[in-house]
Amino acid sequence: MRTVLLALLLAATVIAQTPSVIPPPPDVAAPPKDATKTKSGLATKVLQPGTAKDHPRADEIVTVHYTGWTTDGKMFDSSVVRGTPSTFALNRVIAGWTEGVQLMVAGEKRRLWVPETLAYNKQPGRPAGMLVFDVELIDMPTHAPADVKAPPANAKRTASGLAYRVLKGGTGRAHAKATDMVMVHYTGWTTDGKMFDSSLKTGQPLTFPLNGVIKGWTEGVQLMVEGEKTRFWIPEALAYRGQRDPKGMLVFDVELLKIE
Repeated sequence: MRTVLLALLLAATVIAQTPSVIPPPPDVAAPPKDATKTKSGLATKVLQPGTAKDHPRADEIVTVHYTGWTTDGKMFDSSVVRGTPSTFALNRVIAGWTEGVQLMVAGEKRRLWVPETLAYNKQPGRPAGMLVFDVELIDMPTHAPADVKAPPANAKRTASGLAYRVLKGGTGRAHAKATDMVMVHYTGWTTDGKMFDSSLKTGQPLTFPLNGVIKGWTEGVQLMVEGEKTRFWIPEALAYRGQRDPKGMLVFDVELLKIE
């Protein structure tokens, strides 16, 4: 009983600490003198330096926390208030975001002053005028990894030539059989770093019979347990065998969500 009561008290504390409205910054009305402006008219200011080096491309998917205000200080949207980061394709949002987030690196927090022409451009039902956003770039899940060209020294190899490295340990114990249905999130790259497919583009995981995909997946996913995320380097002989694009060795990040 004491444990349950403590859990409820902790939950109540977390809820109480999450505001329903985040106050606007003091410079919400206009960019300050130390803001940097681009040719398009976008103004930005770094609030917290990032921990990475790579910048996302416009065709990539990003995960961010953000809050947006109109210039009169009214908050109109916030993933922080919802308590869940947003993941989206960077070229499918307002132009000011597409441009501004490409200036960032993972771990960085930046304030954007987005002119109306780069925001909703007088669309009915959307916030009007210049908009101000605080954006924290959390992750770039479809950005090509540094070891995309070849398996690193710490990758394991199977007799077939499949190479793999566990990125995140799983919570399950059972391994899938080739005849099982599995649910995964995944992203695939060619060895030159080009992303050719990702379930993260739609946010919907893929469910399929494990014996109905390329040999590298059939073998590799059987090595995993639920909750695990693994990177696979799949030789062409275990991928599309040169019969269709993409050709050559392929690299996949696969997260096994469920064995059905």
